[in-house]
Order: sequence, then structure tokens, then C-alpha cells
Amino acid sequence: MIPKANLHAPVYGWQNKFARTCWSLVYYTLFRLSPTPLFGFRRQLLRFFGARIGNQANIYPSAQIWLPANLEMASGATLGPRVQVYNQGYIKIGKNAIVSQGAHLCASTHDYDDPLHPLVLAPVTIGANAWVCADAFIGPGVDVGEGAVIGARSVLMKTAAAWQVYAGNPARAIKQRAPFGGQQ
Repeated sequence: MIPKANLHAPVYGWQNKFARTCWSLVYYTLFRLSPTPLFGFRRQLLRFFGARIGNQANIYPSAQIWLPANLEMASGATLGPRVQVYNQGYIKIGKNAIVSQGAHLCASTHDYDDPLHPLVLAPVTIGANAWVCADAFIGPGVDVGEGAVIGARSVLMKTAAAWQVYAGNPARAIKQRAPFGGQQ
């Protein structure tokens, strides 16, 4: 039998909920309504809320970020239009990586074997020079290797090897990608 005290225990404390409420107010007024070219302004807003954002990272105003404090982006990384960053768990995006329009990064799931379905945090890492194409879904706990390409509308639920191209649902490696810039 499940103790009644655990049935309605909050997953997140009041500090987290307060931070997300403040972020929502800023997101829907300043971030979302900012003109597209103001990438530096949006970087500063995210940094104010605890994100670790490298210089020259580009975040489009329609990208949705659940909790900035759980986001790290290296210099030159891009979050395109309408990207969903559902980062209850930590999400790290490497240098010059691109997450294209409509893609969804999800860093949490639920334990479906437990009747209460508790939250399980599982970080997501997008390697340097990787490309998550339009409308792709990257699941919890997934590492996208350096230079990997996850094709449009693909669903990736397992680690993607470096410099491989993946496509489909579920995503499968379909070909090797040539490293550029002398990288291996």
C-alpha cells in the first residue's frame, strides 16, 4: 500500500515553481516579443535565469525553454524557431550544434512501473557540430554524438554515434557523415 503522504507530494519545491513563474512572465513579454536579430538580448535574459550560454549562441524568440537554469549552450550553438526545450533535466548543446525549427528536446520521463509515475530526470547532450533537423524528437537520456545528423521528423531514443546520419521512427543510422575541419 502506498502511504497517503506521498500521493500528493510536489515534484518541485516552491523555489523552482517561483523561478519558472518569473521566467514565464519574462518569456512571454520580453523574450518572445523581442525581434529575431536580438540574439544577444535573449542570451542575457537566459543567463539572468541561470542558463550557461556561450557567446554567439543563437536562440530564436519562439524557442520555448522550460527552465533556463537547466540549459547549457556553447558558442555558436543555435535553437531555431519553435524548438521545444523541455528541460526538467539538464540539456547541454555543444559548439556550433544546430537544433532546427520545431525540434523537441526532452530530458525527463516517468517511471511507468510505479503506480504514481514519478518523474525521472535524464539529461540530453547534443554534441559539437551536430544537427537536429526540423521536427525531430530527442528523448530522455540521449547523447547525440559530435557531428551527428538527426533527420527531419526522426525520433531518437538511443545514443547517436559521432558523424553518423540518422533518420526514421525510431531513428536508425543510415550513412556515415564526413567530418569537417579535420575533426574525427
